[in-house]
Amino acid sequence: MELGPMNRLIVVSNRVAAVQLGAKGAQGGLAVALGAALRESRGLWFGWSGDFTDKFTGQIHFERGDGVTTATVDLEEQDIEEYYDGYANRTLWPLFHYRIDLAEYERDFAGGYHRVNKRFADTLFPLIEPDDAVWVQDYHMIPLGAELRKRGCKNRIGFFLHTPWPPRRLLLTLPEANELVESMFAYDVIGFHTDEWLHSFAEFVVLENGGTFKDGHLHLKGKSIRLIACPIGIDGREYADLACGEQAKSVHGEMQRSANGRAMIVGVDRLDYSKGLEERFLGYERFLQENPDERKEVFLLQIAPPSRATVKAYQRIRETLEGIAGRVNGAYADLHWVPIRYVNQGYPRDVLAGVYRAARIGLVTPLRDGMNLVAKEFVAAQDPDDPGVLILSRFAGAAEQLKDALLVNPYSAEEMADAIRTALAMPREERVRRWQAMFDNICSEDVVWWRKRFTAALMEVPASVEA
Repeated sequence: MELGPMNRLIVVSNRVAAVQLGAKGAQGGLAVALGAALRESRGLWFGWSGDFTDKFTGQIHFERGDGVTTATVDLEEQDIEEYYDGYANRTLWPLFHYRIDLAEYERDFAGGYHRVNKRFADTLFPLIEPDDAVWVQDYHMIPLGAELRKRGCKNRIGFFLHTPWPPRRLLLTLPEANELVESMFAYDVIGFHTDEWLHSFAEFVVLENGGTFKDGHLHLKGKSIRLIACPIGIDGREYADLACGEQAKSVHGEMQRSANGRAMIVGVDRLDYSKGLEERFLGYERFLQENPDERKEVFLLQIAPPSRATVKAYQRIRETLEGIAGRVNGAYADLHWVPIRYVNQGYPRDVLAGVYRAARIGLVTPLRDGMNLVAKEFVAAQDPDDPGVLILSRFAGAAEQLKDALLVNPYSAEEMADAIRTALAMPREERVRRWQAMFDNICSEDVVWWRKRFTAALMEVPASVEA
C-alpha cells in the first residue's frame, strides 16, 4: 500500500536540504531519495536549520518550493556541542561503526542528545495532522518517536537507520544501551540497509531485553515493531545520463588528458575514519612495492572533503593521510609522475560523474559502512562498452547487492594490492559482464524502490496506534 491521497509524508532529519528538489543533477543523498515522495504528498521536511541562536525558542522557519515545505529550527551552541558534535558524532557514530576505541561516553553528551530530541518533538508535534505519516531518518533522532508518543502522537511513525547497527557486545559499551533500544519500540517500522544490521538489532532485543523475534516482527513488553532490510539506492539511469552530460564529458576529457595514458584509480569519500582511507593508501603502497613494472602506469586520485573538523579524531585522520601520501610520493614520484593525488575538497555530482567515467578502477574500501552510494554512482557512470572495475569492501552494505565487484578485506594491504593488479589486467569481456550485473541491480533496486518499499511497510500499519 502506497501513501494515499490523504496521507502527507513528514520527513525528519538532522539537516534539511534546500528547496531545490527539482534540480536532480545538483542534488545528492536524502534530497534525491525523498524528493519525489515529498512532492507527491505535498510533504513536509523538518529538522535543524544548521544555524545557531542564543536561546532556543522553537521558532520555525518555513520555506516552500516544488510542492515541498521545509520547516527548520535554530539550536543553541550548547545543543550542537552536546547533541551533534558530542553524542551523535563522538558517541554513536564511532560505536555504530565498530570503533569503540574512539567512542566517548559523557553524561553531558547524552543529556544534550535527549534535550534536543525533546525540543524537536515539542516543535514538530503541533505540525502533525491526523493522516500524516512520519519518517524519521538516522541515528541523530533515535528517541524522537518516543518523545512524539509522549505528546500524544498516534500517527504512523517509521525510523530508518543509515549506518550499521553494531553487534550486541559492542552496543553494551554504551551506558544507556537498553534504554535507547527500548525507546525505539515507539516506532511502527524500523528499516536497515542489510539483514546483518537488522539481525544485530533483533539479537540485542532478544538476548538483552527479553524480547521475541518472529516473522520480521520484534516484540517486547506488549509492543511490536516490524523490521525490514531495505537498502537505499540511487537513480541509476539518471546518474548514467548525468555521466553523459556536457559537464561530465568535459571533466572526463580533462581527466584523460591529465592521466596521460595512465590508468586512474579513484576514491571519493568524506574524510572519516570509517572510510578506511589510511588502509587504502597502505594497500596502494603495497601494490607499488610489489609491481615495479606497473608503477608508472597508474595513479590514485583520492578526493576526500573534510567533515566534522572540530572533532579531534577527524583532525588526526587528516594528519595521518597527509603523512602517508607525502611518504609514498616522496618514495616513488619522479618529474613526470606522482603516484597519489590527494584532494581535500568536494565536487558536484556531475563533475564526479565525469571523474568516475574516466577511471579504470573505483576503490571503495570502507572499514564499515551502512551502504555507500559512491560504489553505486561509480558503476552507473561507466561506459557500458568499456567499463572500469569496482573494488569494494566486504564490510560496506553495498557488498550485499554488488556481488560482481572485486570484494576485498580492507584491513589487508595484500588483498587490496592483489585486487588492483587483477582489475588492471581484467579483460574487457569480463569487465562488461561484471558491470552489467551490477548496473542491472542498481536500476532494479533504485532509490524509488527503496522509498516505496519503506513507505509501503509504514502504510500497512493500522491508521491509529496506541501511544
